Amino acid sequence: MARALAHPAFRAYVKAQLDSSPFREHKLHFQRFLGAHGGHARDEVARHAGVPAGQIDREALAVIPLEFYFPVPAHRRAWTGDANVLVATALRDHDVPVAFDPQGHRILLDPDRPPATPVIALVPVETDFTPRPAMQLCQEDCGSGGGGGGSPPPPPPPSPPAPPAGLYMTQAHFAADFEGWLKGAPEFELHVLGQKGQTDSLTDYQCAGEKQPAPYYFDQNGLDWGGSVMVFSKSQIDGYNAAHPGQNVRVYVVEDDDTACQIKTSSDAWKKALEAVDAANKARTAGKDTTSSTGEKLWKFAQAFQKLLSALASIINTNDELVGDAVQDSVAGEYHAGFNWIVKGENNVTNGWVRLEMQ
Repeated sequence: MARALAHPAFRAYVKAQLDSSPFREHKLHFQRFLGAHGGHARDEVARHAGVPAGQIDREALAVIPLEFYFPVPAHRRAWTGDANVLVATALRDHDVPVAFDPQGHRILLDPDRPPATPVIALVPVETDFTPRPAMQLCQEDCGSGGGGGGSPPPPPPPSPPAPPAGLYMTQAHFAADFEGWLKGAPEFELHVLGQKGQTDSLTDYQCAGEKQPAPYYFDQNGLDWGGSVMVFSKSQIDGYNAAHPGQNVRVYVVEDDDTACQIKTSSDAWKKALEAVDAANKARTAGKDTTSSTGEKLWKFAQAFQKLLSALASIINTNDELVGDAVQDSVAGEYHAGFNWIVKGENNVTNGWVRLEMQ
């Protein structure tokens, strides 16, 4: 693709397609881009690479789904469609990006900071490219027109139902985005981890994140977030407590790299992530619902018993970043106004803080 960008007409086409993308960060699904408009991009890439178009098709189908975009917002704003551009790729987050300029020169980039030259990233898909529903068109009687005699306005819609009871997060702050610059904006997720069956292992009971339906949907693309997202419903809490009496759950934060709501890490990395946190906080690193003396429902620290995470997802493609375990501020001995749980990562380092509350 980089060689095709040596030609002004193709650069203009790429810029127009990226600018018009309706998806976050103006991303495009690479394989679909190649086939769009009668295979225009595929034919141009093939022509400038000196290979048959069918070969490009076969190679595109043989690899994992890819997306491409400008991961650095300043690069997206700066690129005018000129030849001062690179195409870079890396399979795993924080790998050294391999880039090519329009003349075909291979360049290794710094994985920790982007170059001054605008970079188009070609990386494994993180985005849900499901087409959005078309906007409804206004029909004849959308309004009264300007003449009199129009239909009266419809009554206002009913108020939305009250949110279901449960554990909610209403604020979050993280110390870093835990995402290499080539991967663009971060994708933070909250996982509720509890006892698997009657074993000494943990399993994932619920995930909240950008790929989840309401009320578990939230999309944090920066260091700070505010809103209301359910982490674990009251019915889930009651069901867990009935099946696992005396056992408690952890709320764990992950920065997802590729596969939504699946924790991808190695057993060693997971062990290191929890050991120091549990040791420093006397294993009071889980939580449970309780009622105060005044009748207020609370999410309060509790003893964590399980440490091993069962059914870790494959890490062939990438590792997720283990941001940390939520530890109540009174246990961690660390306080931040408006927040009540501290996110503790490897070596008990504070990686952020969140507000968890029963509603």
